[in-house]
Amino acid sequence: MDAIIAALSTPRRREILRLVWREERSAGEIHRALPDVTFGAVSQHLKLLEAAGLVGRRREGRQRFYLARPERLAPFREWLESTWDGALYRLKLRAELEEARRGPAPRPRLKKKQATTNPTKTTRAARTTTAKRRGGEPTKPTRRKT
Repeated sequence: MDAIIAALSTPRRREILRLVWREERSAGEIHRALPDVTFGAVSQHLKLLEAAGLVGRRREGRQRFYLARPERLAPFREWLESTWDGALYRLKLRAELEEARRGPAPRPRLKKKQATTNPTKTTRAARTTTAKRRGGEPTKPTRRKT
């Protein structure tokens, strides 16, 4: 299991495994699919994946073809699912206990209506301040006829 985890620990090896998951590919094809990686690096990644048992290798003349071995991931998958299921169960239990401890969720509060200001109405203080700035006396508000 540790060899599988180590083999899957880098994104590059996971990408190589994805490339050979459904169809057999030569090392050269894999290298061409990853243009930013040297052929030597691809070869080293393939050796590690092969040592972990995640890919099989077939030799044909000077070429080597690689294909994923999904059955080798079964123990890792079972371990991951059991770990994940256990962690999710513990999280669910903790959330339910916390909810029970707190009681029901409070109702959302309604927002108070904000007083709408009428632009035609001004306070006496506002009229006085405005008048002082202008250098004059405060004026009385005029009534609008409707």
